[in-house]
Amino acid sequence: MPNDTPVNYKAVQIPVSQRIRERIQASHTRFHANDNISRFIEAGELDELQAEVEEKMRAVLQSLVIDTDSDHNTQDTGRRVAKMFINEVFGGRYVPMPQVTEFPNASHLNELMIIGPITVRSACSHHLCPIIGKVWIGVMPNEHSNLIGLSKYARIAEWIMSRPQIQEEAVVQLADALQEKMQPDGLAVVMEADHFCMHWRGVKDTEAKMINSVMHGSFLKDPNLRREFLSLIKR
Repeated sequence: MPNDTPVNYKAVQIPVSQRIRERIQASHTRFHANDNISRFIEAGELDELQAEVEEKMRAVLQSLVIDTDSDHNTQDTGRRVAKMFINEVFGGRYVPMPQVTEFPNASHLNELMIIGPITVRSACSHHLCPIIGKVWIGVMPNEHSNLIGLSKYARIAEWIMSRPQIQEEAVVQLADALQEKMQPDGLAVVMEADHFCMHWRGVKDTEAKMINSVMHGSFLKDPNLRREFLSLIKR
């Protein structure tokens, strides 16, 4: 005799991180720690993602044997950390490049321009410890270059750096973004930073800094221009 009792099926909610990951994988796009994935995130999903990260951060604290139920200092830490990761320190992964107004080089400027020092903040992708430093940018425009406002250099730098990074790759990403946006004859980026994965843990060396540079176009080809830029930046 057939059983006519209705069966109640419970809908399975796919985590938002999995939905985003599946879209990225379907497009065969890389999604490393320092990649921007904003085009794969739909309206409302950042709030869902923050809630998912909050839940998992609570689980991390529990695994660290912290009594988040009765410890008033950590009761809301999961939410704070999730909000910080999604909206601030890793925010450059989840939002598009900031709008940047470009101006034609009407005066046909072709002299060296130096912007900096710009204070930048990031996080080491190995230990998620802070990286805090300064960036200097050199631009050799041509008559066809697009010029951007001074504050926009800082906005683009912040967008690039607000991801888990290693410094060597961060300066390359920043130089590539500016090169594509401005199309100058030459572009140079120098970064000097403190790495708290060395200050706070490991060797605990508080004096060590890392300095590296990327040179494009005339800065790479012309040693005199390169020397002029490096001599003018104040570190």
